[in-house]
Amino acid sequence: MASTSCFLHHHTLSTPTRSSSSLQRQVSSIKPTQLVCRAQKQAVQEDDGSVVSRRLALTVLIGAAAIGSKVSPADAAYGEAANVFGKPKSNTDFVPYNGNGFKLTLPAKWNPSKEAAEYPGQVLRYEDNFDTTTNVAVMVTPTDKKSITDYGSPEQFLSQVDYLLGKQAYFGKTDSEGGFDSGAVATANVLETATPTVGGKQYYYLSILTRTADGDEGGKHQLITATVKDGKLYICKAQAGDKRWFKGARKFVESAATSFSVA
Repeated sequence: MASTSCFLHHHTLSTPTRSSSSLQRQVSSIKPTQLVCRAQKQAVQEDDGSVVSRRLALTVLIGAAAIGSKVSPADAAYGEAANVFGKPKSNTDFVPYNGNGFKLTLPAKWNPSKEAAEYPGQVLRYEDNFDTTTNVAVMVTPTDKKSITDYGSPEQFLSQVDYLLGKQAYFGKTDSEGGFDSGAVATANVLETATPTVGGKQYYYLSILTRTADGDEGGKHQLITATVKDGKLYICKAQAGDKRWFKGARKFVESAATSFSVA
């Protein structure tokens, strides 16, 4: 019959090059090792008497073709990276919102609130369709300040807009449990402050945890982003209950608050 001899042929790998003016990596052109098979005549038969040289040679050649068709990792990328299915999908978790003088990114599954305006100058309120406590609101009010820094430090600014955190409704004598001072049923702790500059405009960012004696969520995380432009104070406040905050609401609340900017 005909036997098959196989020889490995190695191709030289080209060396990747780097360019100091570009951050993109250049993928080297790599040719895989090829397997070359040649059939040789020999008189060997199967039990049924048929000659197997062609069948054997064909089987080996198919395997060789599979090996020879391997591509480099860059060519073997699958799905969005290789653009097999067209353009990569955009992030459908968020949608852009352009308001009157401001813009931000809203969670796609949040809906416009049907509640009456909660704060002075409120022009927008969206809430989680499963939990109205998780929401975002935008307020625009007149101001005589030229910059957000005219309000003082971020903490001093917060003391002037503390109505955003909710006012204590009970003023009687009480000794609530949970670490509250005597006569107090609510607390607010500033966890983080920042003073970023976006588009040449100064902003204040505050992360606050508020707690109430009768709260059922362990408190509320409230994020405030504020700035001043053209005689107006722009405030974006996004919040979520403490339990939902750690169950996935955090990324939506933070995205809404940190994406806010004046147009």
